[in-house]
Amino acid sequence: MDKIQHKNIRSNGINIHVAEIGRGPAVLFLHGFPELWYSWRHQMLFLSSRGYRAIAPDLRGYGDSDAPPSASSYTAFHIIGDLVGLLDALGLDRVYLVGHDWGAVMAWYLCLLRPDRIKALVNLSVVFHPRNPKRKPVESMRAILGNDYYICRFQEPGEAESEFARVDTARLIKKFLTSRNPAPLIVPKEVGFGGSPHKPITMPSWLSEEDVQYYASKFSLKGFTGGLNYYRAMDLNWELTAPWSSVQIKVPVKFIVGDLDLTYNTPGVKEYIHGGGFKRQVPFLQELVIMEGVAHFINQEKPEETSQHIYDFIHKFSSDSDFPR
Repeated sequence: MDKIQHKNIRSNGINIHVAEIGRGPAVLFLHGFPELWYSWRHQMLFLSSRGYRAIAPDLRGYGDSDAPPSASSYTAFHIIGDLVGLLDALGLDRVYLVGHDWGAVMAWYLCLLRPDRIKALVNLSVVFHPRNPKRKPVESMRAILGNDYYICRFQEPGEAESEFARVDTARLIKKFLTSRNPAPLIVPKEVGFGGSPHKPITMPSWLSEEDVQYYASKFSLKGFTGGLNYYRAMDLNWELTAPWSSVQIKVPVKFIVGDLDLTYNTPGVKEYIHGGGFKRQVPFLQELVIMEGVAHFINQEKPEETSQHIYDFIHKFSSDSDFPR
């Protein structure tokens, strides 16, 4: 870990913190919520030891990157603008792309808007959802899952932050990362996101106290508003991406999800994945992996398997001339 280098890069009008290690073909990793570049630590070390250059930014609003306050500054166009500017600053024309959770959502958008910059994509947990021209996404979620569905609860500025502030940050990180309930996350206000402060949280073998403290130290300083703003920009993304309705993802794709992942168990998702809908929207989907007994934070829960899956896929597209001598 001490060989991973850190720097700040100016992109799209803000400062982006970037972690990087290795030489060779570049792999760009995009993290989710509530995470950081650190979520990719295992994959970065794995791929850099096999001749790849691993690059993982703290996305806008997270960690050591800048966090504009308004949710309207967190649209897909802002994030993709950050990433394209980052690639330009690093002198990279095309990269392999890997995303998880919100990072997967932004990876889909990057492939939708700038497929010319992507060699191949490995996405974890979140499938590509085509734009429904008839209804905004949050409205759809309210109709299907109710007002207490966590994404609906995240919509009101300051509300989730107030609940988070009543819970120790390290405990909140543990609660998110260790959850293994595959059912949709329903959080009534009277229960709150922290749950009972007296209920012990069992730490899995793949998550250490040191890991938790790293996350907690960054979120204690930065807060959660930046990450929550991605959820609050969902309907704005819907409005802004109207010109891309019905456009398919046209890069080579591998998709990996755990069978206990709450995203996989969201109503309609399994049918979409296995019934042919996903393949129609992502026609160059080449590999689909369902990991048994694995929950949402798949790249941390199963680091070796996830890293090997990523390597096996992107290596198919790498030529000998890509690697430094």
